[in-house]
Amino acid sequence: MKESTQKLYEERLLHVLVFIQRHLDEELPLEDLARVAHFSPYHFHRIFRGIVGESLQEHIRRLRLERAALQLKRTDRRVLDIALEAGFGTHESFTRAFRAVLGCSPSEFRLAEGVIFQAPGIHYRDDGELRTLLLRPGGTNMDVRIERLQPLRVAFVRHVGPYQEVHQAWGKVCARLGKEGLLGAESHFIGVCYDDPEVTAPEKLRYDACVTVDSDFAAHDEIGVQTLPGGEFAVVTHCGPYEQLSQTYAALFGQWLPHSGRELRSQPSLEFYLNDPEGTDPEDLLTDIYAPLES
Repeated sequence: MKESTQKLYEERLLHVLVFIQRHLDEELPLEDLARVAHFSPYHFHRIFRGIVGESLQEHIRRLRLERAALQLKRTDRRVLDIALEAGFGTHESFTRAFRAVLGCSPSEFRLAEGVIFQAPGIHYRDDGELRTLLLRPGGTNMDVRIERLQPLRVAFVRHVGPYQEVHQAWGKVCARLGKEGLLGAESHFIGVCYDDPEVTAPEKLRYDACVTVDSDFAAHDEIGVQTLPGGEFAVVTHCGPYEQLSQTYAALFGQWLPHSGRELRSQPSLEFYLNDPEGTDPEDLLTDIYAPLES
């Protein structure tokens, strides 16, 4: 079962990589690419990063830059014309991005010889032909456990904007529950991240700051009530700053999941915050990531 699931993940990723390569001149929305790969849009970007080794947007940007590099080698077209075709508005922005990815300026690259591109997980020949998808070595030392959650009734405040500002939502929901004496040892503090900052613009990121409540709690003003779905989850504990959660997500979705024999449900992951960030050093913060699994 695990071997067949790993093979399936490899086939799906190879399919979407070829699709991207063939449609570089088009808009490539995450939802469309997730559909091509037969993954949930909620989880596709993290699976992609974990397996390929770069984010979806980094991958697309790099391919467009590498295609531009081939044009520099094979044609005498102006650098500005090639930059505009690759989606850059100015010669300067193209040069900065080109140097960041390929390590030299477009002009220096044009004069160099024998260049071979290599990127995490994917190899390209000099002609730009996609050769093979190489998954990173399977398995990790992650302590992943399978847990079954019952549906959780929560009070929440929806935050729309940069994730660095979610403390505003937490302040509101905790102030209300604290005033009513509803924060205690049995309370669970849960974050629901609907979007990925590598894909969605910062001002459009959606996040729910949630605290478990009983059936008597009623919604009021900015404080809403919802029920988070239960079911089976793959759970891993992240130790360290919240800013590094993406690394644990990448390992869970990109390394553990393809070798687990399991599939993800189409719903957001949950983050259970196990200690108070106001009284805990960042390196000591504990967060349980719950990735929803198909039964």
